[in-house]
Amino acid sequence: MTEKNRIRMLSFSLIFGFFLIWEVLCVLLDVSDLVLPRPSEILVTLWVKFPILVPHIAQTLYSTLTGFVLGVAIGTALGIMVGTSKVAYAVASPLLVGFSSIPKVAVVPIFVLWFGSGTTPAILTAMVICVFPIVVNIATGLATTEPDLEDVLKTLGASKREILVNVGLPRTMPYFFAALKVAITLSFVGAVLSETVASNRGIGNVMMTASSNFQVSLVFAGLIILALLGVALYSLFSLLERRVTGWATRGNDIAMS
Repeated sequence: MTEKNRIRMLSFSLIFGFFLIWEVLCVLLDVSDLVLPRPSEILVTLWVKFPILVPHIAQTLYSTLTGFVLGVAIGTALGIMVGTSKVAYAVASPLLVGFSSIPKVAVVPIFVLWFGSGTTPAILTAMVICVFPIVVNIATGLATTEPDLEDVLKTLGASKREILVNVGLPRTMPYFFAALKVAITLSFVGAVLSETVASNRGIGNVMMTASSNFQVSLVFAGLIILALLGVALYSLFSLLERRVTGWATRGNDIAMS
């Protein structure tokens, strides 16, 4: 068995063991389904309710990915601006840090006030929550370009734009993909958070409605769906990272370590 397959087997065994222990403890301790449903019951609920959940899954994915794309675009532009200019860094950093320190649950009512309930607040919440990681990582990646290398390239006649495009941005790719993997999970948090407050569609709304009706197994089914979606998108960006920045890969991806 190869090392890669062995790690996969260990990962699968850990996940299976976690749910098996959960199931056994619920049976032995006679835990009420209203407190903590068994994994088997959650899977049955997921199987029975899945046709109904499909439109809500699509809605959450749409809100998350739309907000994520917008957040990445804005974060990339800000990251390049901050990372290539000491003046911009000094001016913008306090504002960025201050904005990122605001709990995102606090901005949802503002978005609802401005745009009404529905999809737009979910998209905007997913967007704002993932901007900061993108900005910080891109700015950090650009800051790692050695001054001596920049001096040599300038001596050879390279412009600041050429240095950025041919040296700065390629060297930033590992940082960029690291930020993407963090941002996509945060985008799910933002979208679902908004759906629980100001939407009549989406997994967040399903979980909130199920909670109010004491359908605890459906709440946990929603959590499992979100976990699976997050893992799938994280794995997708990990694959893209290995393809694009294979030269910078030193070992297994963080998800595999």
